[in-house]
Amino acid sequence: MKYFKLPILTAAVTSVALLGCANSSNTQKGAGIGAVIGAVAGKATGDHDKSRYAWGAAIGAIAGSAIGAYMDQQEQAFKKELADSGVDVVRDGDQLKLIMPGNLTFDSGSSIVKSNFHPILNDVAVVLKKFDKTKLSIEGHTDSTGDALYNQSLSEARANSVAHYLSQQNVADQRLRTIGMGESSPVASNQTAAARSQNRRVELRIIPVAK
Repeated sequence: MKYFKLPILTAAVTSVALLGCANSSNTQKGAGIGAVIGAVAGKATGDHDKSRYAWGAAIGAIAGSAIGAYMDQQEQAFKKELADSGVDVVRDGDQLKLIMPGNLTFDSGSSIVKSNFHPILNDVAVVLKKFDKTKLSIEGHTDSTGDALYNQSLSEARANSVAHYLSQQNVADQRLRTIGMGESSPVASNQTAAARSQNRRVELRIIPVAK
């Protein structure tokens, strides 16, 4: 399998977007970050960025001033479709993040998408196809149990499995990019079973494409 180094919008984008916009509406923020998103979209990340999916250029784009309103609408659509699913929909500047805990997504040590995760991904695909002027970064995460290299490979395989499933639901491949984060980005301590379960997760970051 051939892997490619692919671009990612870093946290710096969100930081720049928020500076000077603290008192602005989400629609107004879009006008300020459109150029920033375009400027960094070609930059690569580090060793975690390995994917079978390459972000392509043939994706619809949004005028910078309209990004905030577009993401407002998409956020509400995700919250409606994913209500009571266990998935958290988080607004991060003019990006959205869907946090999917391990108990919904994969069995321990497996990269096969669980059958009870299928309806959730189906709902995600419905919204993604309606709001098609975005890219999707799919990030796999593990806890710190076991070998770090194994965890890295497992996180990559899980991210690719989610991307493959969304592709089968007719979400365009050129919108998808996968990243395996391994055990490098915990959200809890890894000291208890409950904390480790929080770290075994998949995060989907929805990023607007600016003109």
